[in-house]
Amino acid sequence: MSKKKKTSKFTSDGIDQLAKDKPVVYKIFDKNNNNIYTGIAKRGRVNNRLKEHLPGGKDPIPGGVKVHIDQKPSIEKAKKSESLIIKKSKPKHNKQGK
Repeated sequence: MSKKKKTSKFTSDGIDQLAKDKPVVYKIFDKNNNNIYTGIAKRGRVNNRLKEHLPGGKDPIPGGVKVHIDQKPSIEKAKKSESLIIKKSKPKHNKQGK
């Protein structure tokens, strides 16, 4: 099974360009290319979840300019990957200890 990775601008139009047919782990980066937030989204919910992080959304992440997704075969694998990324990179907008 090939995994698709994709990077796009952290805008509504950019988010619409991302793959959405599998669960994903996503990272939001700032202008200095620092990972400032890592999260997961279920298949079919990728666009909606990411748009919640845009300014004016219900869970905004300030300073995001780019988003990168990594598709996973299951939501369980996405959760495991998310946890490892948060532990390793400690993004400033994630609650630590997750």
